[in-house]
Amino acid sequence: METVVIVVHLMVVLALVLVVLLQRSEGGALGIGGGGGGGLMSSRGTANVLTRATAILAVAFFATSLTLSLIAKNQERPASILDAVPGAAETAPATSDESGAGGAGGILDSLKGMSQEPSGPQVPTAQ
Repeated sequence: METVVIVVHLMVVLALVLVVLLQRSEGGALGIGGGGGGGLMSSRGTANVLTRATAILAVAFFATSLTLSLIAKNQERPASILDAVPGAAETAPATSDESGAGGAGGILDSLKGMSQEPSGPQVPTAQ
């Protein structure tokens, strides 16, 4: 489901960029370009196919963005990256720090205990 929505979202994004780039610049409030007589509220401006396509693609982009955010919210994932650390609860010491630092038994202490074993490729000692 998520992959289908992502593919549709990417197609909408590409189409939206293409339609926006195809539109002619009106010059905005700078007084350049545009041509005479044709304003934004004229029948020519509102009936423009590219304007309607832009609006439709913008609504589709908004809808697919909301759908993707709802899918991501409802997936089963850990609430915190600290919850995903394997073995953090088992190796953490249960003692409290008497110096008042308040850091004993934290995630750093459990990671420090795990790093005692060498990891990675080991080089044999020279003879």
